[in-house]
Amino acid sequence: MVTIAAWHFGGGHMVADEHGRRIPEGVIERLPLYLGVLIQLRQDGQSTVSSARLGELTDVNPAQIRRDLTHFGSFGKRGVGYDIVTLVDRVQRILGADHVHRLALVGAGNLGSAIANYDGLRQHGFHVTAIFDADPHKVGTRIGDIIVQHIDDLARTVTDQNIRIGVIAVPPEAAQGVADRFTAAGVRIMLNYTPVIVRVPPTVTLHNTDPVHELLHTLYYLSRLEGVSRV
Repeated sequence: MVTIAAWHFGGGHMVADEHGRRIPEGVIERLPLYLGVLIQLRQDGQSTVSSARLGELTDVNPAQIRRDLTHFGSFGKRGVGYDIVTLVDRVQRILGADHVHRLALVGAGNLGSAIANYDGLRQHGFHVTAIFDADPHKVGTRIGDIIVQHIDDLARTVTDQNIRIGVIAVPPEAAQGVADRFTAAGVRIMLNYTPVIVRVPPTVTLHNTDPVHELLHTLYYLSRLEGVSRV
């Protein structure tokens, strides 16, 4: 079985699999895209898919898809395509999504509640098992079947549940403090849903996911499409 030994984000880097083979980071970033489409095809009852069809659905060149997959072994048969069930299983194992990953979430507001209740997380093996907040009015309430705990209980709970992934969904001014708590508790991967830059040590992988930043990024292309320039 091939699994990825480290998760990194950003461009131009290489990551290593468990055998020490260097894999371009772009390949790892595209695998979840392939997986999402493959799962949808499986749910639609399809049994095989060609690289050409997968390319149409992902907007990735079919030759690039074939090159990406050859980093991890032999997939598919010429003239037949890829067996979807087999490929889903292999990609999930490559990404480490074939078993449960517990997540700790800090922030029991609207955003935090939406993240905790998102079914797509569980479909890929991510289970939010602990939720924290500093607001005494939210502590003790339920989000789904999880009771919100006080932020001061984070270190103990993260250790007890062996949680390695943390989600930051708090007001911007609280983000760095949450990141520091996660780091001290042994969390290795963080998803930051705030618009501020938080600092983490090199041993921690940080992924920033701010919807406003994403919208501002796409707004540039919208203005170009509409022929608007304010420069």
